[in-house]
This record gives sequence, C-alpha cells and structure tokens, in this order.
Amino acid sequence: MKREERELAVRVLAHAEWMQGFAPVLAEALLAHGRLVRIRPGEWAQGEGDEDRGLFVVIDGVFHTYCTASGDRDVMIGVAGMGAVLGHATRFSGGPRLVTAICTEPGLLLQIPETALERIAERRPEIWRVIASSAYANLRRAMQMMVEAITLAPRQRIAARLIASAEPVDGSPAMVRLSQQALGEMTGLTRKTVNLHLAAFEREGLVSLRYGYLLLRDPGGLRRAAV
Repeated sequence: MKREERELAVRVLAHAEWMQGFAPVLAEALLAHGRLVRIRPGEWAQGEGDEDRGLFVVIDGVFHTYCTASGDRDVMIGVAGMGAVLGHATRFSGGPRLVTAICTEPGLLLQIPETALERIAERRPEIWRVIASSAYANLRRAMQMMVEAITLAPRQRIAARLIASAEPVDGSPAMVRLSQQALGEMTGLTRKTVNLHLAAFEREGLVSLRYGYLLLRDPGGLRRAAV
C-alpha cells in the first residue's frame, strides 16, 4: 500500500468511534492483515444478499447505502463516510450482506476478510471486541433512524438526519453531501416536503443550500430544531 494511503488509514482508524478505548496496536493489526482498495464513483463496495464475509472500513470517500423495499425498490437508508464499517463478521452475525453500498466519489476502502480477522485473533483475541464495537455502532445508528421515523415530525426528522450525516470540514461549516431526493428517501418524505423545510432552514440561517450538498451554518440551532 502507498505510504500516504497508509498514513491516512492510520489517522482514520485512530479517530473512528468504534476504535475508541482500544490499543492502537489493534488498528495496526487491521492494516497489516487488510488491503487498501481504490474504488471509483458508481462502483459497489458490496451488494445486498452477497455471501462474502469480512469488513470494509471507509478510509476516504462517501458511500450511499440502500436496502430493497416492497416492490423490489431500492431505498437509500444512509451515508457511510470516513471510519464507517461495511459488512459483518459471521462470529457475530450470520447470513448475507444486509445493504448495498455504492461509492459516490473516488474512495479508499480497507478490506479485511474474515480469514484475516481470524489470523489476527490468534495473537490478539481482543480484536473480536473491536468488531463487536463496530457492529454495535451500526446497530445504534439503525435504531436511531427507526426512532426518528416513528416519533419525529417532518421538520425534526430532516434536522436530525442532517446532523447525523454531517461531515466536519476543518475551518469551514460542516457539509452534508446529499441531494433533496436522497434526503427524502432517508426520511420517508417527499422531495417537495424536504425542499420546503430546507428552504425554511436556510431562511433561519441554519443551512446554506448548494447543488448536490448543503452546509450547516448553525449546527446548534439545527440540533434544537431536531427535538
């Protein structure tokens, strides 16, 4: 792997939510036994129903995740950015992959087959605690989305999804790289409803709308709008 790619992977793993509290040597083990893979926009990292085992960690780029709904319709359910984990290990969950993940910009993935995880575990069995932590983080996000869909009004729901999908940008407002159509799919709302609320947020100084993305001008105000 290229030096600059490896250095980026080290930084991403060090700051990943699911790696917090674990020794840095475990991140080094994932890098040593994994493989960094470049992926182009439009390519799939994985497909719903795939039987492959193992994990992908997003090192760079953004991936949209989809599930199949009734009528064989693919519905966008989330955004996976730097540090997010795709896939699963059969030690904790069996069956095929649950979502399709599609790259939206040039991306970099750390691919860790399940056989590699087993090799790491021979010397460092605590790696399974790391994997369990990543699975718990994904489950918590899924539960949060379900609670939002059931309990929140449209304005609150949109605000909550914007906060959850925001990407920090050094020295600049946080960015959300989602179209109104994608945000509508994620919140179960029509594009028209999403547009109306986004326009209201912009008038209130909470966001700035751009083509294909938006900027969070007042994250605190947006958090208050989500409750």
